[in-house]
Amino acid sequence: MEIREAGRFGITAQITAVDFPAIMERMRKIVARSHDRMKDALEKAEDFDFYGGEARFTGDHTLEVNGKTVKGRDIFIVAGVRPMVPAIRGIESVEYLTNESALRLTELPGSMVVIGGGYISAEFAHFFEAMGTNVTIIQRNKRLVPDEEPEVSELLRTALSRRMQIHVDTEVTEVKQTGKIVTVTAKERHSGKQLEFTASHLLVAAGRRPNTDNLMVSNTGVKTNEKGFIVVDEFYETSKKGIWAFGDIIGRKMFRHTANHEAELVWHNAVHGKKSRMNYLTVPHAVFSYPEIASVGLSEAEAVKLMGKQEVLVGKAMYTDVARGEAMMETEGFTKAIVHRKTGKVLGYHIIGPQASILIQEVVNAMAADGNIWTVAKGIHIHPALSEVVLKAFGKLEPVDGEHHHHHDR
Repeated sequence: MEIREAGRFGITAQITAVDFPAIMERMRKIVARSHDRMKDALEKAEDFDFYGGEARFTGDHTLEVNGKTVKGRDIFIVAGVRPMVPAIRGIESVEYLTNESALRLTELPGSMVVIGGGYISAEFAHFFEAMGTNVTIIQRNKRLVPDEEPEVSELLRTALSRRMQIHVDTEVTEVKQTGKIVTVTAKERHSGKQLEFTASHLLVAAGRRPNTDNLMVSNTGVKTNEKGFIVVDEFYETSKKGIWAFGDIIGRKMFRHTANHEAELVWHNAVHGKKSRMNYLTVPHAVFSYPEIASVGLSEAEAVKLMGKQEVLVGKAMYTDVARGEAMMETEGFTKAIVHRKTGKVLGYHIIGPQASILIQEVVNAMAADGNIWTVAKGIHIHPALSEVVLKAFGKLEPVDGEHHHHHDR
């Protein structure tokens, strides 16, 4: 994307070729190496039996795997999720990709329709379009990445719309395949207007569903919610004593870094009898689209709902408010801080623009410490570095109703 946009800096550059098979093969090799290392470590671990197969619960503390019965006093369920395929007419008779099978592609798709508009959709649509695929996104929700701040969603949609077709508030009603071509019929929810799209490939990115059904968790006393995710207490124990669950299968902040942190807490709680819990408010996430997005903590709407409008301050800074952002000619990216008026406690922080996933870390660390804006402000920020834009948002705090607020004393 930087090469495409080099013209604005007075640089003439062009992409002459993209070796898609080589890029995908390199990625697959890296993933395979990582998997092999983990598997190797498990197989060599002492006092550890490794079964490569699909397990099913046959009772509370009993599993069946590869025809063998396995019992345990303590059981940890970390079975994750899989792509959810919505009940669209004709879906079972077409070839479609998911985020898993898309990674196995060896040839670049000429065109692609993406069903769904969440994180996976935004990242894959950006990647394939950057590689040279003609992309269309169809999103049922009124917003792209609807879990982000409304203005973040809006900017992502504006930016991606320059490169691809995006239809929000639009529901896919039918899919058909004729030879190598997939035809997708959709309806605009607000107008009822029918639309039709054709592409060489269809990617379904319409959410995730837990693997509790494959695992037959219903054969235990472990409670699940209406979506099938396992219900745990604040220490990750399920409704059945001695059975614990964490990671995506509990449906909270479904990111790899969350599961890694939960794993440590569960181990201490179950094995060492400690009672450690996780503060999900300080769990950050990023969307590796273009522009990049990163968020931590509450949204403005959540903060207002929780504390009342008069208790919340919001500050926004554009990347161009700092010298580095201006030099980068980054005219759209911004940072947004949400702060508790009385205490100066950081409630949430949201970024859209270059290096968002790196810039957010300073706020994450502050929130994990005492969570006060002065924790960020006390640190001297390098000039002219992009990190100045993080601090800048705290310098522009105003009440939610927009009336300018002069800083409270430290």
